Amino acid sequence: MTALLLNFRNTIIVSVVLALIFIVGYGVHGPDHFGMIFWQAVLRWAHVVSGILWIGLLYYFNFVQIRKMPEIPAELKPAVSKYIAPEALFWFRYAALSTVIFGLLIAWNRGYIAKALTLGLIGGYDPAEDAKYSLLGAGMWLALIMAFNVWFFIWPNQKIVLGMVEADADAKARAGKTATLFSRTNTLLSLPMLVTMTMSQTIFG
Repeated sequence: MTALLLNFRNTIIVSVVLALIFIVGYGVHGPDHFGMIFWQAVLRWAHVVSGILWIGLLYYFNFVQIRKMPEIPAELKPAVSKYIAPEALFWFRYAALSTVIFGLLIAWNRGYIAKALTLGLIGGYDPAEDAKYSLLGAGMWLALIMAFNVWFFIWPNQKIVLGMVEADADAKARAGKTATLFSRTNTLLSLPMLVTMTMSQTIFG
């Protein structure tokens, strides 16, 4: 067991296998078996896993790395910028992408993607029926904005900061500030976004 847990790849493989066993168990014993509800549940699981990785790394960057980098001695900073940050940013941006894809697939699978993305306005608006789509849709748009920020502002500027793109010191400083501002914007948007993602399912089903 020690050898297994000390090997990250094997740990993840075993975790995925166990997860798949449970997923099949829900398919076998669930009332819908392997029907539409089952696949909604699978998509929701994939959405949640992706979202945990995405928002977890967003919080790591903002709660830890960005705040503590100024305190790290200059000779030690390359350890972060050359090894930790590029790896974290890889998982960060693809977790953002997969979170959005799985979220949109859930909305499509459940038949409310158009209602949610139009904030309940398509086909006329009835507050009693459509408020839930307004709330969930607002959260979906926040998530889409956040993912857009990751791919089109944070990542391109981080490539400059990390030296993946040639730039002078001034350009790196500007890129670092821009990346930080958009990362902080995503942190600001994350809590209201998560309210809609969690409370909509609980309250409206």
